[in-house]
Amino acid sequence: MSSRFASLPHRRAIIDRRTLAEALDAIEGSDRTKLRQAATKALKAALIAGRAEIEARLIAHPSRGLEIAASQAFLIDQILRLLYDFTTQRLYPLSNPTAAEKLTLVAVGGYGRGEMAPYSDVDIAFLTPWKETPWHEQVVETMLYSLWDLGLKVGQSVRSIDEMVRQSKSDVTIRTALLEGRYVWGEQDLYDEASRRFKAEVQSATERTFIAEKLAERDARHKRMGDTRYVVEPNVKEGKGGLRDLHALFWIGKYVYNVQTASQLVETGLFSRAEYAQFHRADNFLWAVRCHLHAIAGRAEDRLTFDMQRDIAERMRFADRPGKSKVERFMQYYFLQAKAVGNLTGVFLAHLDEKFAARGRRFGLPTLRRRPSKLHGFVLDRGRLALPNDNFLIEKPTRLIEMFVLADRHEMEIHPLAMRAAARDAKLVDDIRRNPEANALFLDLLTSRHNPELALRWMNEAGVFGRFVPDFGRVVAQMQFDMYHHFTVDEHTIHAIGLLSRIEKGELQEDHPLSHAIMKQIASRRVLYVAVLLHDIAKGRGGDHSVLGAEVAMRLCPRLGLTPAETETVAWLVRAHLLMSATAFKRDLSDFKTILDFAEIVQSPERLRLLLTLTVVDIRAVGPGVWNGWKRQLLTDLFEAAEEVLRLGHKQKGRSERVTAKQESVAAALGWDAKAFAKTVKKLPESYWVAEPEDVLAANLRLIAGAGTAPLSIATSVERDRGATLVTIYAADHPGLFYRIAGAISVAGGNIIDARIHTTRDGMALDNFLVQDPLGRPFDDSGQLARLRRAIEDALANRNKLTDRLKAKPPPRPRAEAFDISPAAFIDNHASNRFTVVEVNARDRPALLHQLAHALFQSKVTIHSAHVATYGERAVDTFYVTDLTGDKIDTASRVKALERRLVEAASGEAFREAA
Repeated sequence: MSSRFASLPHRRAIIDRRTLAEALDAIEGSDRTKLRQAATKALKAALIAGRAEIEARLIAHPSRGLEIAASQAFLIDQILRLLYDFTTQRLYPLSNPTAAEKLTLVAVGGYGRGEMAPYSDVDIAFLTPWKETPWHEQVVETMLYSLWDLGLKVGQSVRSIDEMVRQSKSDVTIRTALLEGRYVWGEQDLYDEASRRFKAEVQSATERTFIAEKLAERDARHKRMGDTRYVVEPNVKEGKGGLRDLHALFWIGKYVYNVQTASQLVETGLFSRAEYAQFHRADNFLWAVRCHLHAIAGRAEDRLTFDMQRDIAERMRFADRPGKSKVERFMQYYFLQAKAVGNLTGVFLAHLDEKFAARGRRFGLPTLRRRPSKLHGFVLDRGRLALPNDNFLIEKPTRLIEMFVLADRHEMEIHPLAMRAAARDAKLVDDIRRNPEANALFLDLLTSRHNPELALRWMNEAGVFGRFVPDFGRVVAQMQFDMYHHFTVDEHTIHAIGLLSRIEKGELQEDHPLSHAIMKQIASRRVLYVAVLLHDIAKGRGGDHSVLGAEVAMRLCPRLGLTPAETETVAWLVRAHLLMSATAFKRDLSDFKTILDFAEIVQSPERLRLLLTLTVVDIRAVGPGVWNGWKRQLLTDLFEAAEEVLRLGHKQKGRSERVTAKQESVAAALGWDAKAFAKTVKKLPESYWVAEPEDVLAANLRLIAGAGTAPLSIATSVERDRGATLVTIYAADHPGLFYRIAGAISVAGGNIIDARIHTTRDGMALDNFLVQDPLGRPFDDSGQLARLRRAIEDALANRNKLTDRLKAKPPPRPRAEAFDISPAAFIDNHASNRFTVVEVNARDRPALLHQLAHALFQSKVTIHSAHVATYGERAVDTFYVTDLTGDKIDTASRVKALERRLVEAASGEAFREAA
């Protein structure tokens, strides 16, 4: 028995090789095919029973990841040994084998390390002394067919020892797989010879090259997987901070020091005992998660998707806590382990760096220009900020903050051993939280004009950030269980600070021209930076995180050295940090009461400038693809309208003058005859001229002029700046027009992000829709646009049943089912002077807007505008409506009936029944 599996409890309950060998020996007959089939059948039964036993152990002890992984490898070992013996002794026995007819079966890769998930590949190598003989071919082919019949996914190679050495030298992947080679069965002396030659001819004097290749391979993998360990659906095996990162450390340690187990890394000095304990804890936990993933999926699966997260949190016995669900607690622990893996990697590479320092440049690190030899007592080690002695931070704990300030100020890296010391001594900041010098240093770093994001991330990795600001420590590694936020709360916050810095420096001026411009007008930079730090700091506590976060701000800001006025402004920004996006994306900005209500809350131009910039970085830091031109335009429109109100007072000045100015500008752009233009103007209500921007007005009027007496005209225009396609429909107005168009756009594969609905004075509908593809890009492919036109024409002509076509469409986010979202409808008669505002929250799915619009049609309601906001799996659709006579819907019975009908539509029940 391999010592690797000696500690496994009750091994025979997994598989009893002796009993099974006797059963295989008892198989009678001389037909090789029938013998192989009978043996395979017996082995398959043993494999199924063994897997069932291991699965039962996983359920009973859900956190014993390494034990379960070793159990899987042990099971495969016994199956392979039995199959090897049966094949070589019963099917192809050799009465007098020659020296060339030797064969060894070697486990390689993860299987060689003795770690497998339930559906991991079985990676094996058949080793021969010299060239492959006919007997080798027969044995290998027969074994492979049997393994495939067992349902195993096999990665295999057949090599002579010479071929193994030659290929290992030229291919780092083969070299890595064979580095973990482990004898399974066959000729032991052949394996020993291969192992000796591998060390002497492949490993010897190539350590530095191997390390460089493995680090380059790791960096490429990280880039491919998103280059952050804080993505909310991480890959447990390949992702940053995952199992492959731990494996890379072990491979390098084994290659350089010939260690056989991870625990031996302590003896080499690469890890302290405490660090090995961290390594082991992370390794054990990640293996447990991976084994649960395979078990639930019933196949090889390494991506920790939202639906899997819920199931694994349940299986691993995490419990709900106030303000934090079991799945959020499970994922927070996951990210803490991923963070530990990152810290261990830094320490590990620092030691290797020291070992190979005299022989060249540092691994994967740029050459930096020379610096002064000392900085406030810190020293420089080849361009990196380092400590002069091991007690340097203990002697003066404020240095725990100063170290990161100096690294940022002088644009230096921090030596991994200094990071190791900071992590070890992080608890010392508990005593200096109220130290004025420490707080001033922290505020300097937060508001740095260099690269505060990088230094704050290092501070967070070392555990100093969360201890110095304990409220921040509560959100470290905390995920938000939804499909909108891409990162953990701490990573989102640090990224937002980095975006703010880049906007201020003009690096993102093209994407954020308004934010960059107003940064120069902001009276207190530090108010804005502190507000960005604190805007999500109270997530996971239960209750409204904006309100709770404002309370944190009132406590923390004075400690950081902010004035009472600055503290009050930070608290207000944190409390209101969702106000601007909610108003811009869910309300009709052409309704002047929307602007008045917003301005009444904001109260000052300075607060408006601060709030816009905070809103921009908050949205953009959510993740890639969330920010777009359409959101930029809406926020800009709201900012400009509110700024005018705040500057001129709460009166709508010059509405008619603005309408006249717009009309004159559009007339000039069109170059029409004044009489013809005036005739068209008469058809359109004043509200239309207020609601639409000038470029849309001009495009609409061209469409009207070209339509003549046609019953339907459709125009499309790709609006790159808005990140969407403008679809305009000019048709005879009739009830139900909007819901039919919405359904047709959905059938064609488009997502409506905004809709403005106008009725001309001669009874025509003029509707403007902004449409994106399912990935949030403009709907611009010629085939897509042709399909869109055809779908709208068919829907308005009632040529086919919309419901059937919509039902056939797949959901845009199949994993959205992992989230519990109860549909809700809110009806507000105070948000507008002219309209009833209806807001519906529901799980996003195909044709939701169509179904809600149909419910409004059935309720005899007229839609004047629609605004669509999507937050991952959650959709928020807002409608400005009146009854058929143009009045608000304000009777209690009608409001209740409308709410009920909308909730039914949002749930999809009526749609499924109709389909």
